[in-house]
Amino acid sequence: MEKVRFGKTELMVSKVALGGIPIQRLSMQEGARVVRGAIDLGVNFIDTANGYTDSEEKIGLGIKGIPRDRIVIATKSGARDKETLLKHLDLSLTRLGVDYIDIYQHHGLSQDSYDLVFAKGGAYEGMLEAVKAGKVRFPAFSSHSIPFAMNMMREGIFSVVQLPFNYVDDEAANEAIPLAKELDMGFIAMKPFGGGLLNNASLAIKYLSQFDNIVPDPGIEKLSEMEEIVRIIESGAVYSPADKSVIDQMKVELGSHWCHRCNYCQPCPEGISISTILTLESHIKRMPFDRAKGMVGASIEKARNCVECRACVERCPYDLDIPVLLKEYIGVWEKHLAENA
Repeated sequence: MEKVRFGKTELMVSKVALGGIPIQRLSMQEGARVVRGAIDLGVNFIDTANGYTDSEEKIGLGIKGIPRDRIVIATKSGARDKETLLKHLDLSLTRLGVDYIDIYQHHGLSQDSYDLVFAKGGAYEGMLEAVKAGKVRFPAFSSHSIPFAMNMMREGIFSVVQLPFNYVDDEAANEAIPLAKELDMGFIAMKPFGGGLLNNASLAIKYLSQFDNIVPDPGIEKLSEMEEIVRIIESGAVYSPADKSVIDQMKVELGSHWCHRCNYCQPCPEGISISTILTLESHIKRMPFDRAKGMVGASIEKARNCVECRACVERCPYDLDIPVLLKEYIGVWEKHLAENA
């Protein structure tokens, strides 16, 4: 597969990366086979996180024996203090079986976590120490908030940013992607298939192909999925007016249900994690059910206490009827619980 320059990192990466969430659902050997198979297809860029259970270990097994300079590895730590970040980093290095991480990301950085991460003794101090020690080549961050991320990008302290971007969740196209290009930052397009909710691979890849400075990182569970993605990329298929018409219609149909995880609806007076509930199907599709249950279960119980004050509705820029959707997704969750009992 053709390799492209990844911003000021000067790394040459494949036009698509392998996202490390869904392989959590596979056995160790199966996960490693998917990783190795993707590499055999020409994918040299792998993105995962310390918090994705055994994903790093499966990747480590999959890349074993491959010259280190042939693989670009990105992983993440959700730590907010220096000590924990450095522990996470050493654990990632051990799991992956490597001496350094190419792109190390503060995981899910937000305005709420900013003060902790950048305080004295915060995680960013650990990031700088790791770079100085040669354990990390390029500091980076992921976020779900476009406005916050753009402020961080302008700080000039990170080489790479990772944000949600797909043909429905397309807010980044307006300013964040052009800003990344202006700043020569690498841009990882998180959830290029909407976290598993957008199933038209051709449409998804063709839409993303318009943007020459981004690399999508779809999570895959079956090698056949990556084979399809690679075929689409290598076919040179381009985004057309007909594709745009299809997407416009899909947006109309999804408009009343699609949560963009911007979290402008927060804070909820009842402490409900609204975006967690409204994206629970993505968690279920991508992760082992027990892990999804651990992430969503407590939020579901809080959602049962919604008093329908509708403060969230007033804040939502997408006009979602959130109290109605919470009830709907509680029903969806109960169905999944029954199926996995």
